[in-house]
Parts: sequence; structure tokens; C-alpha cells
Amino acid sequence: MSETILVVDDEQEIADLVKVYLENEGYRVRCCATAAAALEELERQPPALAILDVMLPDMDGFSLCRRIRETHLFPILMLTARVEDMDKITGLSLGADDYMTKPFNPLELVARVKTLLRRYLRYDGASAGAAKEQLAIRGLCISREEHRCTLNGKEVLLTPTEFDILWYLCRRQGKVVSAEELFEAVWGEKYLDSNNTVMAHIARLREKLGEPPRKPRYVKTVWGVGYTVE
Repeated sequence: MSETILVVDDEQEIADLVKVYLENEGYRVRCCATAAAALEELERQPPALAILDVMLPDMDGFSLCRRIRETHLFPILMLTARVEDMDKITGLSLGADDYMTKPFNPLELVARVKTLLRRYLRYDGASAGAAKEQLAIRGLCISREEHRCTLNGKEVLLTPTEFDILWYLCRRQGKVVSAEELFEAVWGEKYLDSNNTVMAHIARLREKLGEPPRKPRYVKTVWGVGYTVE
């Protein structure tokens, strides 16, 4: 069965363009022009991935992203005509997995959708042949086979991207991982100096782990070098 993708954009031409390219790749696409319509779609059947425009007539895409993340972990790709870094950081800090600015190359969008879905489907249903790996670090337990994370016995709900970041750092416990290495390992794309994606996801991961801002216990920053789990 092909995966369903929810496209939320009030610009009909863009929604139609995205739909055509995604359907050509075999995906099923549902389109909504408002956040209210999108939330109704989620009630009926959650998609495998959502593409959200930031500028919607009834609710901005950031607020919609926040609402979705209250109950769902599927990947979210944000679209916006604005290019400010703060917009990108805001979207990512609210739980979006990726971000593209308009105008965009439809083929690049399709490639990013495929990457996000591969990660999510691996997370949502680990294959029977997956390696039985589990790591435990001072009350933090993370299982690759189950794609599950617990902290002092309480489950921590992570998106597939957040899980992959934490797993990568925990597997390299005691080593400092640069933002460049972490981005290229998790996202599978070339890292750019201006990229704030890793920083935003680390901040959200720390928030979910209940980390003190000044002295995090698990995911620590080595200034000018990268991140480490000790």
C-alpha cells in the first residue's frame, strides 16, 4: 500500500504541483487549504507525512505543527515564502523535521519526502532482521530494535529524527560529534555552515529529556566543536 501524504497549502497552484509530483512517485496525496481542514483529516486518518505551509488563512503553520506534535510523530516538512533563519528555527523547534523555502524545486521536495519517510517507516515498524541493540546511560535507555526511548522508566516520545540524533550520539558515547557529522549522518545531505537544523533539534531533544539549559546531563555542547553524550 502506498503512503499517504497530507499537503496543507492555501495556494492552489502549489498544492496541485506538489500533488502531481508526489503522485507520480506512487504516493497518495490529500490536500487541505486550511489548518481546520487539516485537523479534520488527521481525525479521520493520520498520514505518513505532512507538508505544511507557514502562511495559512486560519492558523499559521507553526501553530498547526505544534497541534500535530501533541499527538502524532509522523514527519513534518514546512514550506514558506519567508527565508529568515528564525522562521526555520521556530519550525524545527516546534517539531518539524525539515524546512523548504518557496520557490522550491519539486524534485528536491520529492527527494526530501523520500528521505523523511524512510526514516519514519524504519522507526514505526522496525524490520524483523533489525539488530537487537540497546544502550543504557544513567537511567536513559534507548532501543534501536523497538525505536523506543525511556528515561528513568518513563517513555520519552521522540520523532524519528530526534531518535536518530540521540542514537547516533549515544553510540559514540564519550566522543564529540560535530554538527556537520551529525547532520550528514542523520539527514544524509551535505552540511552548510549556515544550517541551524541540528541546533534546533538538539534543543527540542533536550527539552523532551528535561535537561537543565545550563548544565544538561546527557546531550552536552562542546563549544566550537560539537555535541557529546558522556
